[in-house]
Amino acid sequence: MAIRIFVTGGTFDKEYNELKGTLFFKDTHLPEMLRLGRSRVNVHVETLMMIDSLEMKEEHRKLIADYCIRSEEDKIIITHGTDTMTDTAKKLAELVSDKTIVLTGAMIPYKFGSSDGLFNLGSALAFVQTLHKGVYVAMNGRYFNWDNVRKNKITGEFEEIN
Repeated sequence: MAIRIFVTGGTFDKEYNELKGTLFFKDTHLPEMLRLGRSRVNVHVETLMMIDSLEMKEEHRKLIADYCIRSEEDKIIITHGTDTMTDTAKKLAELVSDKTIVLTGAMIPYKFGSSDGLFNLGSALAFVQTLHKGVYVAMNGRYFNWDNVRKNKITGEFEEIN
């Protein structure tokens, strides 16, 4: 069975406007990343939204959950901004119980060339195929249970709470 990948935006997909010095969204980089990573995993990529996770509201999280619930696939990856990734993971854990869901993202935009996004995507693909049903965060080569993870804003890494 295929893996469903839902795109929600976040640093993963940001582009840099050299004239204005700002970051913005255009299209997802997921197909290119999968090609570069030489992935042979059967995936279906679907863009739900392209927003910074700091702009994500409760209705966005509910929409993501609805798409997960309706998905034919029981293995789902969600690309997401890192600032509120754990908030969305919590909402998904409350609403979706019969699927394996892995949220992942990047600290540096893919288009910058030195992004952690490609590595995090590859890790998420591996984890979603091997973990039991539940909601997880995959960052920095590790996976975390949704209720035992936080973003350390000093180190720029995700870590266990306990």
